[in-house]
Amino acid sequence: MRFLHLADLHLGKRVNEFSMIEDQKYVLKQVLNIVEEYNVQSVLMAGDIYDKSVPSAEAVLLLNDFLTELSKREIITFVISGNHDSAERIGFGSDIMSLAGIYMAKPYDGKVEQIVMKDEYGELCVYMLPFIKPAIVKHAHKEDEITTYDDAMSVVMKNIDLDKRKRNILIAHQYVSGADRCDSENISIGGIDEVSAGHFKDFDYVALGHLHGPQHVCSENIRYAGTLLKYSFSEVHHHKNALIVDIGEEGVINFEKIDIKPLHDMRELKGTYNELTAKTFYQDMDVEDYFHITLTDEEDKVNALELLRTIYPNIMKLDYDNQRTRQNCEVMLAEKMEEKSPLNLFEEFYEMQSNVPMTNEQKAFIKEMVQKIWEVE
Repeated sequence: MRFLHLADLHLGKRVNEFSMIEDQKYVLKQVLNIVEEYNVQSVLMAGDIYDKSVPSAEAVLLLNDFLTELSKREIITFVISGNHDSAERIGFGSDIMSLAGIYMAKPYDGKVEQIVMKDEYGELCVYMLPFIKPAIVKHAHKEDEITTYDDAMSVVMKNIDLDKRKRNILIAHQYVSGADRCDSENISIGGIDEVSAGHFKDFDYVALGHLHGPQHVCSENIRYAGTLLKYSFSEVHHHKNALIVDIGEEGVINFEKIDIKPLHDMRELKGTYNELTAKTFYQDMDVEDYFHITLTDEEDKVNALELLRTIYPNIMKLDYDNQRTRQNCEVMLAEKMEEKSPLNLFEEFYEMQSNVPMTNEQKAFIKEMVQKIWEVE
């Protein structure tokens, strides 16, 4: 059977205040063309369907249109929620949608949903596991000791009655130890959200979402599809593609990557203002792409952003790299880090990651933890 593995669509996402909805429409049309051209029979969508738990109307309509087109083509489609999604919203109407061959995973309640498909080699079982946290699994399995994400995954796997005589696929949305992250993903302190690839050893294929760079982890058959679009400048050198997975008889799996062309690519440019505005520099470039521009002029250019946008209209980020900025950076790191207490540093880090300040209760908890650590030392 031929599958298309997708993940991390992040429908409705904004990057540096630029809406990506038109870019997302553009690549999803390519996906539908790939489905037809390569005779795809089933689509696996491994979470982070939306960019927010309460998605925009535009994002909901785009998903609706995409799933409708897949249903018209009689493509069996599996969708799970990721950490950016609301599991309840993704699972809403799942029983009705399954009648059209669109299977939307419900929130985890102690059981992993299983859908059985058939081809010329027999039964093929697809398990849909939405993004899980320890608290979610603990709520369903109160008798088990669960403190970490790895504990949670161990309990989830233990409660799957897997028939190893059949071919089994797992769709999941987690961070597997050893995989490479990038800046556009949510980062957890100290890797507390990691799970071991060993939990998945009995599955023939594991279709993962969560990480934006396409890659396999520990095994060719445990894979992240990656995003269809670049969502940060840390992904400038990524090659985005759609991943086709052919699953034949037991133990036979083949992969094919189909390039995805973005509506606007992401590029980084560096040089002086005069260099970057010379027609000979940009005349062969697609100036409608998204740009991160770094000016190396020693003196700041007045209205640089507005002037540069007359040539590069989609500048997402503008900064300077010169003696002044490098020196300022060194001074800030050397002086400010020493001036601030561990609590102050943790407050700043928390607000940077969550976009909200710490509560008084959280501050008290961190202060107590710091004191305990110092007492041990």
